[in-house]
Amino acid sequence: MDIVLATRNAKKIEEIRRMMSGIRVNILSLADFDCPDVQEDADTFEGNAIKKAVAISKCTGHAAVSDDSGLEVDALGGLPGIYSARYAGDGADDASNVRKLLAAMQNVPNESRGARFVCCIALALTDGSIYTFEGEVKGSIALNPEGSSGFGYDPVFYPAGHGITFARMDAGQKDSMSHRRAALEKLKAHLKKIT
Repeated sequence: MDIVLATRNAKKIEEIRRMMSGIRVNILSLADFDCPDVQEDADTFEGNAIKKAVAISKCTGHAAVSDDSGLEVDALGGLPGIYSARYAGDGADDASNVRKLLAAMQNVPNESRGARFVCCIALALTDGSIYTFEGEVKGSIALNPEGSSGFGYDPVFYPAGHGITFARMDAGQKDSMSHRRAALEKLKAHLKKIT
């Protein structure tokens, strides 16, 4: 089965391909197709993931997998949430999003810095079937960025039970506990049943 990853984020593609190894699917990149960008304007991670997967499946004629993921911070009422990638404004980069987050939390004490990464993956098949799979990892927000691995909010996220941020972990260590891994394991189990 051919599956198109509905993202142009090279680091996310690399991460998903790494975690999807061992199943009988051919993972294609969106770079191989001429599809328009899909506006993420739903009000949930699931809604955005479904919208992207369906649009890319229709555009390419293949099954498509999309994920929408982000960081929910307790002290900020769940923000940045679905706005994680554009928290500092449209076209924002990772560094500016992290700066805005830390500025918003500058007076939040350590015991109130709880957060979680959330991931919803949608699989859209060419017959119109849609399946969703969710994962999360709980943790807390650092006072300052630490580490240079990963992407997004990894430099300021301490997963629960660990004294280092995701950005200070090697890929294997992060993959073993990430929100995306939890959702992808559910996707993999489903694909093994249908391929």
